[in-house]
Amino acid sequence: MMNDISLLPLCEQRNQLRKQMRAKRQALTLDEQRFAAQNIIPKSLELIEHYSAQHLAFYLPFNGEISPLPLIKKLRSIGKKIYLPVLHPFSSHQLLFLRFDDKSDLFPNRFGILEPKLDVRKVLPISELEMIFVPLVACDTQGNRLGMGGGFYDRTLSQAKHLISVGLAHQCQQLECLPLESWDEPLDYIVIGNSV
Repeated sequence: MMNDISLLPLCEQRNQLRKQMRAKRQALTLDEQRFAAQNIIPKSLELIEHYSAQHLAFYLPFNGEISPLPLIKKLRSIGKKIYLPVLHPFSSHQLLFLRFDDKSDLFPNRFGILEPKLDVRKVLPISELEMIFVPLVACDTQGNRLGMGGGFYDRTLSQAKHLISVGLAHQCQQLECLPLESWDEPLDYIVIGNSV
């Protein structure tokens, strides 16, 4: 069995890496997950304060992703406006961002990921978002991100260069260097949540 994935074609390298990193993420215990979710709060708050950001996009955790929910709760308590992604109903591989509050009803999308019910009155134009916190499968020390492969966040970031992008990750998801494609959008920051 081949252990050195760098010998594989680029597409296969990325797929193998996704498989390995998802397994690492899912192997974390509930306590490790909770600790990591708390661990990302101070650095994230520092970044938000630095940019005086009010309108922040997040994601809901899925498949072992580090949870931003404790951070979201803290931000809502200090008056920040939170938005969640919704799959665009007409434009393939595009996201809309809806205001998230106590009245938001959440439903699984076609990937099984929870998202708010689409309500055009709650959509915020991407030009008005200031920061976006994104999930990832793997990241590297240069700020590169490997996602699930759908390209949703890469398209969002390529269309909104003003957005301050922050990847949230477990420590086990960070590598020295990722195999990159031309469409991969680097992140401005990566916040690592230690699990111990």
